[in-house]
Amino acid sequence: MTAPRTVDRVAEHGSSPRLLLLVAVLLIAANLRATITGLGPLLAQVAEDLGTSEAALGALAAVPLIAFAVVSPFAHGLSARFGMPRVVLWSLIFMAVGTIWRSIPGSPVNLWLGTALIGSAIAVANVLMPAVIKRDFGDRITVVTAAFTALLAGMGAVASGVVVPISHIEVGTGELGWQGALLWTGALLPFALVAWLLSLRGRPRDAGSTARRPRTGIWTDPLAWQVLGYMGLQSSIFYMLVTWFAPIAHSLGRAEVVAGIDVMIYQLCAIVGSLTVPLLLRGRIKRIAPALVPVLAIIGVGGLIAFPQAFLVWVILCGLSSGSSLAVSLSLFSLRARTHQAAGALSGMAQSGGYLIAAAGPILFGALISLTDGWLAPLILVGAVLIGQLFLGLLVGRDRYVLER
Repeated sequence: MTAPRTVDRVAEHGSSPRLLLLVAVLLIAANLRATITGLGPLLAQVAEDLGTSEAALGALAAVPLIAFAVVSPFAHGLSARFGMPRVVLWSLIFMAVGTIWRSIPGSPVNLWLGTALIGSAIAVANVLMPAVIKRDFGDRITVVTAAFTALLAGMGAVASGVVVPISHIEVGTGELGWQGALLWTGALLPFALVAWLLSLRGRPRDAGSTARRPRTGIWTDPLAWQVLGYMGLQSSIFYMLVTWFAPIAHSLGRAEVVAGIDVMIYQLCAIVGSLTVPLLLRGRIKRIAPALVPVLAIIGVGGLIAFPQAFLVWVILCGLSSGSSLAVSLSLFSLRARTHQAAGALSGMAQSGGYLIAAAGPILFGALISLTDGWLAPLILVGAVLIGQLFLGLLVGRDRYVLER
């Protein structure tokens, strides 16, 4: 119900070009996770086809996160140099090229380099879309961000759940296979490209500048580091849980198919969580909202340790927390900046450092499994990270702005 109301409320405050821009922004959101989450369920097929092991391909899942960390710092500079609309457009084009590239049969290099190109393109869009929302929907930041996050999480969940059935679709020469299923994850990219191009018609041209971009000082701002930490910890929690929920479920006696559905439910619940953020980031609760959202996951992880038989209940609680945490993080890029330029700088910094933290989470989780041969120590790690997120939530919830001293 919230997403249609989002469109209506934004339309009330703008003309049809603004509504078209909203559609473009939401279509872009729909493409920012599906190409990543669709890979994991297909790793067994990929490993068999390439004659390697799933463990050897495990690093493939980390490639987009590494690309996020490496490329994100450059997104703001590219936007300042060439103009935000043009850079977003090229990020979509490169995302499409990467999706096609990794689906080309033949050398495994296609899969790795295509995935790296996808991650790099998504990194740019990840950084710039909060700045677009800040600039063009400043009166509805939390509402538009919630809808944006809901579509991002929703399509990621759909991709996780349907890529395997799609890979088994019979075609003239046999099954469609993992290449065809991965190609499907980019099915909405052409629509996002067309919508973005149409939304730019009649709008003032943002050509960027060839002059050297002055340093913002964002990397020396204490509040920016707090936002970075919050972004990194919540992202780390998501990737730890989305990677290991299925093995945990399977170890508890749940069937392999059911375990996969559990992961899908986790991501679907994230949609619901993200849609609650406009309510959380208003009124008196706004100040403590960033600290409240990890509480659900703390309960969920504690319940998983103490009473694992109610596994699905804890999955739902963690999913709700995960979605609202991501939406809060994305909202902070705009809410803690006075201008869209500052929002872009904050977004680039927080996502670059944040995804480095995120990449470390699943690695540490897996290392603890190997060391202890059980789930207790890794889940305690998740609980500790959640407590850290709660603490940082108390700091970033204060009504302050970056680059103001």
